[in-house]
Amino acid sequence: MTRAPSSITARETDEQVTGRTAYRAVIERLSKASVDKHWEPYRDIPWDDPGYRVDPADPRWELPGVDKLGGHPWYLARPPETRAAIGLWRVATAMKIGLQFENLLKRGLLNYAYRLPNGSPEFRYVYHETIEEGHHGMMFQEFVNRTGMPIRGMPRPLSLVAQVAPLIPLISTELFFVFVLGGEDPIDHVQRKVLKDDRPHHPLEETIMRIHIAEEARHISFARHYLRNRVPRMPAYRRFMLGVAAPLILGVMARIMLAPPGAMIRHFRIPPNVVAEVYLRNPEARREIRDSVGRTRELCVELGLVNRFTRRLWRAMGIWAEPRA
Repeated sequence: MTRAPSSITARETDEQVTGRTAYRAVIERLSKASVDKHWEPYRDIPWDDPGYRVDPADPRWELPGVDKLGGHPWYLARPPETRAAIGLWRVATAMKIGLQFENLLKRGLLNYAYRLPNGSPEFRYVYHETIEEGHHGMMFQEFVNRTGMPIRGMPRPLSLVAQVAPLIPLISTELFFVFVLGGEDPIDHVQRKVLKDDRPHHPLEETIMRIHIAEEARHISFARHYLRNRVPRMPAYRRFMLGVAAPLILGVMARIMLAPPGAMIRHFRIPPNVVAEVYLRNPEARREIRDSVGRTRELCVELGLVNRFTRRLWRAMGIWAEPRA
């Protein structure tokens, strides 16, 4: 059994990879790391340990500070078991949407790998990542199953539209890896914030998050280095098109990953005015969405994908902030 990381895994460091040799070295390092340190959900998570049992009334499920509903008077006035159940529903929905996103991601990665030539270092790494994402999907679904809640994940219309995502690599691999970062960065951002707060966490949730953060650090690093290597060599018109698409994809993906699930709102009869106050008109909630794509936004600025025109799109999507000095 491999223990989950005892501390929050550091993010991978970006490297200059405009040269093929440097880029190849990064990919080979990430592949080696996938061999040296990885987890399997049914070997490395003690699902049947009594301390890991999922009790919907456990107060450790109450909403963390990163979810602004947790501080609203309506939520605080609910009985403790209801507050816990709302928090558990929120966690389970995030995991269900996560496994649905990773299902799309795996299919897209395999479409990308299908056309790679012999000897390509990306081929091995993509298969490492696909296997790890498969493990994530299994542990997320097992968690959802153990809650006993009727969790659906993405709304059905959105789920149907999302089925085109695995086809993106057939059109543009660069656009696909922007999509990848649009799903992975917001979840990584939130999970790191949750683990850094001072609240006690349920051990099953904490174990899953620590494993996910540790392996996603490599997945995010691959996507970032792929873009760092490829985007500077794209023709100008394709860079412009990618610059237009990036804020649209990132703005939509951040909201999918962080928005409150409609089924939860209906199930617990959360009043519309409370939802509006907490998630729609709340500057803190808007800032959370903006911050969740901060690293990808900075990468787009660095790669020259942000200009006077595309900056307006970032602002229109509510995800623009001036780059740090």
